[in-house]
Amino acid sequence: MKVEQFYNKAYAWILETGPAVLAGIAVLIAGLWFIRILSRWLSGHMLKRRIDPSLTPFLLSLAATSLRVLLIIAVMQIIGIQMTIFAALVGAIGVAAGLALSGTLQNFTSGILILILKPFQVGDNIVAQGQEGTVEAIRIFYTVVKTYDNRTVVIPNSKLSNEVIINISGSGYRRLDVELKFSNGIDFAEVKRIINSVLDDAQNALKVPERRIGIASIEPDGYKVSVNVWLNAHGFVDSKMEIQERLMEALKGSGLKLPGMG
Repeated sequence: MKVEQFYNKAYAWILETGPAVLAGIAVLIAGLWFIRILSRWLSGHMLKRRIDPSLTPFLLSLAATSLRVLLIIAVMQIIGIQMTIFAALVGAIGVAAGLALSGTLQNFTSGILILILKPFQVGDNIVAQGQEGTVEAIRIFYTVVKTYDNRTVVIPNSKLSNEVIINISGSGYRRLDVELKFSNGIDFAEVKRIINSVLDDAQNALKVPERRIGIASIEPDGYKVSVNVWLNAHGFVDSKMEIQERLMEALKGSGLKLPGMG
């Protein structure tokens, strides 16, 4: 008798919940298939849009995981499983994790913004947090900068997204400013001719933007000449030293004397 009652109850339960379970299974299968197709489409779309390679796997994983979670919740609703306790548990875990990982999450969010907005890229020369160097890697949580004296500096991304960053190579070229002082007896036209000759022969001096040479100030014992010339941003320091050396040699060779020169 008890066995017969059990079978009757089981039969009734199957008739009552069976369609919902089958519908949930069908939705689960269709949803997983749809997520797989969508992930492939997103991957191809990101490739065409040239999304940063270090960001693409994360975004694809985040999108797929979020869709799977939503799919599981939808399937549980279709089957008839109560979500009250589950939602409260997820909420509590989320709050606790957020409080424990607040700094990490800030770095994480900042890393995403840097990779999307691209205020700087790998290979750029930047000044940030008192450090000047070349960006070697941009990670989700931090950025690696190699300074010119070969120090590796790891900067949390939250520091880079909330404070001033100077990208000194973003435009591709930088201006070199040189100021020279001459006595009043030295002809400025001759000075300008010599400087132009040096810059014309310097391969690392750019023709565009146009250079500028002029008298910066006039003083009782002489005048100062300002030289503004544009150089490639990469290799700027080497080019600066080379041009300054050539200017010094050309001025000395022409017989023009700067203050303090023998």
